[in-house]
Amino acid sequence: MNNMVPKFFYFIALSAFLAHNSALGAEDYPGEVFWGDTHLHTNKSVDANGMGNHNLSADDAYRFAKGRKITAHNGKVAQLSRPLDFLVIADHAENIGLMPTLRSNKSVGLQADFLGSWINAMKQAFSDTGSVLRSDSNEYFREELNSIGVGGSAGYFWQTWVTEQLKDDVFTHSVWNEVCESADRYNAPGEFTAFIGFEWTPSSRSNRSPNFHRNVIFKGDAKKACQVPPFSIIDSEDVEDLWAYLSHYEELTGDEVLAIPHNGNLSSGKMFKLEDYSGKQADQTYVENRARWEPLYEMTQIKGDSEVHPSLSPDDKYADFETWHRIGFFGSLPNDFLEQKIYEYARPALKSGLAAEKEFGINPFKFGMIGSTDSHTSLSTADENNFWGKLSLFEPSKHRLLSSWNYSAGGMAAIWAQENTRESLFRGMKRKEVYATSGPRITLRFFGGWSFNSTDLESNSLAKIGYSEGVPMGGDLRYTGSHTSKPSFLINAVKDPLSVNLDRIQMVKGWLAADGELLEKVYDIALSNPDAQGGSASLSAVWEDHDFDREERAFYYIRVLEVPSPRWTSYDVKRFNLKEEELVNDREFGPEGTNQKIPMVLQERAYSSPIWYTPE
Repeated sequence: MNNMVPKFFYFIALSAFLAHNSALGAEDYPGEVFWGDTHLHTNKSVDANGMGNHNLSADDAYRFAKGRKITAHNGKVAQLSRPLDFLVIADHAENIGLMPTLRSNKSVGLQADFLGSWINAMKQAFSDTGSVLRSDSNEYFREELNSIGVGGSAGYFWQTWVTEQLKDDVFTHSVWNEVCESADRYNAPGEFTAFIGFEWTPSSRSNRSPNFHRNVIFKGDAKKACQVPPFSIIDSEDVEDLWAYLSHYEELTGDEVLAIPHNGNLSSGKMFKLEDYSGKQADQTYVENRARWEPLYEMTQIKGDSEVHPSLSPDDKYADFETWHRIGFFGSLPNDFLEQKIYEYARPALKSGLAAEKEFGINPFKFGMIGSTDSHTSLSTADENNFWGKLSLFEPSKHRLLSSWNYSAGGMAAIWAQENTRESLFRGMKRKEVYATSGPRITLRFFGGWSFNSTDLESNSLAKIGYSEGVPMGGDLRYTGSHTSKPSFLINAVKDPLSVNLDRIQMVKGWLAADGELLEKVYDIALSNPDAQGGSASLSAVWEDHDFDREERAFYYIRVLEVPSPRWTSYDVKRFNLKEEELVNDREFGPEGTNQKIPMVLQERAYSSPIWYTPE
């Protein structure tokens, strides 16, 4: 895989980073950013295994994350250009470990006949590599599922059979012990952090198949995490029951745990709607529990970007990034499209959280922002030139563009922490001192205060100034009492040495006006030198909010954009020497169900966690 920038850019970026962080070593504040993935599936996930990932286990996933070579299912060697610092294997709790057990022909005392039928349907639907990757293969697969009564048109097939077909507590405990012990084996404090986790995966039986999923991450080790089994939709599809499970776990073990929602963009208007499982308006308890248990949101990943939909922010030139225009995973666009999208994306959720805080006294959507992959291949990589697909069925081949072009190659989670340990990284997540990228390892600092000025940018201890005179991303600004004070923000961004240069830094502000209207505005606060070729290696700014009203609740977050660069689809075209006639897209993923041209270029980015202002 080719690097996209000359080597001398590496030294420019590294020098800039060291200049701003040279005084961090002896300080108490977080001095290092760590990179990882909080959302990876292995062959223990039913869908991952059934759709091609037969052999790559948790051991393979950890080895790959640590930089080792792994042979993928297509026989090719996969390897990261840079190892990860941390990883969460979040296999679906629903019948976790069942598929590899069935494939091994071991008797587990389960009602396996139905699963056998499902495996046979898979073989019939995807009989060879070409048919797997045909643009019509998804429809064919759904027809096969329907033929055995699975209801494939509803999307996640387990919703229709898992709760009725299979439940074996002894088996689940056995697999869960393996999951926990595997994480402990690969956890190496100071070098690599392996968190124990799982995914809770409720999905509606409706054709829109909303994603209302959460990844659960435990701070502690196997001795603690293994005291309870993973929570699945066999137990409940109600998120309040999941929160009760998390509370029970902490009370039982003395450990800590959190949940991270993802893919609000495919939630059919459910993810950020303040209502309970029955559809009733959320009450005080619901709001408090959501704020407590869900401090983060996974806003960018393989199934698209969830910052904001371009129809919701028409004045935002850069809003349309890796957008999935559908409602739900398989659903088409309904008449109430825009009304539903308001409850699917991070930016409108952050705005509605301000209104909820005024009503309830607490903000249920006061979340930090991370990215992760949601790869089902056991291979955690977010690089455009090293994309191994959402599923093992869609590993690199000349066929996959037409069937999976809409998938993204991102994203990544960045955590500011003192050291690479479970304790330190978990603390970083809880305080929301985290940020998301679509893949590149952009180094981003973001502080809010009342006295930052341009001379602060000249300091070789920018972070020290930021922490001593303000609050970092994820923090809260409080009014100082001066009638003339306006908040100021200190921002520094350094390019990924292995990616392209930076184009701009933007400030995204949302606020609750005095009349109750929820408003937003995007500001360009630092631009690359127009005389420079291809952007800047680093950008920094001090920005003051001249529109500030101390009576209005508000949030601020940073969006850093790279200059345009090749998308993974472009690499596939070059890699497999594809011709124009082979790139005809007949799948409807465009606005209002229209066909969309396969994109070959993207403008990758980073999103900071917000800083919130709340009137006294």
